[in-house]
Amino acid sequence: MQEETTSLLDIPDLDCPNVQMNLHKKYPGLSDLKAQARRRMPWFVFEYLDSATGTEKTQARNRQKLDEIVLMPSILHGETEPDLSVDLFGQRLALPFGISPVGMSGLFWPDAERILAQAATRHGMPYGLSTVASRTPEDVAECVNGNGWFQIYPPRDPEIRADMLQRARAAGFSTLVLTVDVPVASRRERQVRSGLTSPPRLTPRLLTQVARCPAWAMGMARLGMPRMRLIDSYASNVTGLGSTQHAGYLLRTSPDWDYLKALRDGWNGPLVVKGVLDPRDVAPLEAAGVDGIWVSNHAGRQFDAAPASIEALPAIRAETRLPVIFDSGVEGGLDICRAIALGADFVMLGRAWHFALGALGTKGPDHLVDMLRQDLVANLGQMGVTRLTDLPGRLA
Repeated sequence: MQEETTSLLDIPDLDCPNVQMNLHKKYPGLSDLKAQARRRMPWFVFEYLDSATGTEKTQARNRQKLDEIVLMPSILHGETEPDLSVDLFGQRLALPFGISPVGMSGLFWPDAERILAQAATRHGMPYGLSTVASRTPEDVAECVNGNGWFQIYPPRDPEIRADMLQRARAAGFSTLVLTVDVPVASRRERQVRSGLTSPPRLTPRLLTQVARCPAWAMGMARLGMPRMRLIDSYASNVTGLGSTQHAGYLLRTSPDWDYLKALRDGWNGPLVVKGVLDPRDVAPLEAAGVDGIWVSNHAGRQFDAAPASIEALPAIRAETRLPVIFDSGVEGGLDICRAIALGADFVMLGRAWHFALGALGTKGPDHLVDMLRQDLVANLGQMGVTRLTDLPGRLA
């Protein structure tokens, strides 16, 4: 069977019932996309995407604690048509989920950032671009159409910081996300064992894996191996990095409250702080002028003793009226329902979009959107819920 190419024009007409039916028959769940992505990605790439840090207990805890949340079904509601839309930062969004920023996204599938940004625009979803993505804000500017969120790892140099913010704003990114749960590099032992380095170097061992994945290899041959283009535009002669580190670690600092104030002063738009787990941080964040709080444990990739994000969510919700965004461990529409029931206003997914790309190329993001939408509708129907804001009342 011929492999999918990475052309941005290779997008199926998902309004065609036959296309939808065939994809849902073959890939009805995220686990199916993940299994196919594992076959089509080089092993070192899949390990980088799928792994966490330490013994990966936090990653497992995310799943365990989500599964422990029970929602009560409800009967005799007749036919229902749930409204999946949400209000967020002055926008009415058709769906309660979006695309989280992921570092080196373009390593997982050729041109991933542009493909995902275009998918987000088609569906009216936020698209998050990482500081350490393989594309710059300018590279995806024509794709975001006002849906772009720029995630910043804080540069130490205030001139670099100001320039990054100006570039993101000029490229059409409307929301700034400061990630605060990466003060130092995590070890990510499983990633190290895979042989991946930063920047990626194709050793004979890795080349053997690449040779088994022709679609990935042909896309990379056409576009070139991904690199952190935004970071590269500021870094020169960078040395002394560990195997899980990259040039960004020598450019950036560990932010403090003064740094957050400087970002607030330098950004005219919504500012979200990502990586919040402790409810005691909420009041100071509000006082600093943030517009949203993102509950996340970085999907277990940073600290292996962290609570599950879903465990931290209710206490943070109780402390604020600001929009609360949630991620970590989300695998389907039911998990989105669980997060909203416990207080999230919006849910972001990261790995899932890249499993979809790995499995289906450019067809993947649209299929994942349809899968999540159908799963949401099915589960809301079981609970007799027509508005997402009614989900807290269905907690068992």
